[in-house]
Amino acid sequence: MRVQFMLSEIWIGLRRNASIAVSVMLVTMVSVYLMGIGFLAQSQVTTLKGYWYDRIQVSIFMCGKDSVDANCQGKAVTPEQRDALKAQLEQMKPLVKNVYYESEQQAFDRFKEQYRNSPLSEYLQVGDIPQNFRVQLSDPKKFDVVVSAFEGAPGVGRVQDQQKTLEKLFAVMNVVTVGSLFLALLMVLCSVLLMATTVRQAAFSRRRETGIMKLVGASNFTIRLPFVMETVLAALGGTGLAIAGLWATTHYLLPKVSAVLQDAPLVGTSDIWYVAPWLAAFMLVVSVLTSWVTLRRYLRV
Repeated sequence: MRVQFMLSEIWIGLRRNASIAVSVMLVTMVSVYLMGIGFLAQSQVTTLKGYWYDRIQVSIFMCGKDSVDANCQGKAVTPEQRDALKAQLEQMKPLVKNVYYESEQQAFDRFKEQYRNSPLSEYLQVGDIPQNFRVQLSDPKKFDVVVSAFEGAPGVGRVQDQQKTLEKLFAVMNVVTVGSLFLALLMVLCSVLLMATTVRQAAFSRRRETGIMKLVGASNFTIRLPFVMETVLAALGGTGLAIAGLWATTHYLLPKVSAVLQDAPLVGTSDIWYVAPWLAAFMLVVSVLTSWVTLRRYLRV
């Protein structure tokens, strides 16, 4: 009988304050969704770091006939200089894991393929990207050894390190992560304030019923439990919608991103199921604490 009474009280409370309960649900959904996006973005940064850092290459661009690099002095690299550079790279093993030679035509073809949707590819001509050696390192952290060894060498126009470009990319992704979490915390604060307002309004509208319950010997826990459960159900409903949104994002949107990044690993639906219990537990604790503290202050029984 007590359980049936509790359920009826919860249903009556939700029906009376349906609009506010829906508001709590929607605000919770947005806050949890942003929080989940932040966690997934950080996981994605970590995954991509491990993936790309193992594939970091140092590109040694040689002088071309129209090179403007100061070290070239308007002269193209000679076959002897190119062979000397390759021999020097071979001597740097095992630090140098692999060496790939790329001609001007191959460099042009690769750029056209990678940036086929960019307007820059329409203006590029063979020779704009000089012939180069793409060097894969066994230890990407020691890229500066290769850079210092070949910068200013005869026939070398410039040495380009991919790690600097990747670090800028990861810095941007970290900013997105922090921004998402910051917005999520603001939305959680909005959720807390809205939950507190909902509980206060419900307690005020049902003050006569709670007074009668107290007179007939109901405990404080029994009186407060329906209010707490109403808030918890609204919060968990919003959390469920947010998790569904995160699943839809990873299931439908990320495959399109994966097609652009080719074989780079991305977060997936399994990551959603890993983070979902933590998000639900967090909002459960927030809703229980918010409603209970509010009731202790505004519900005098």
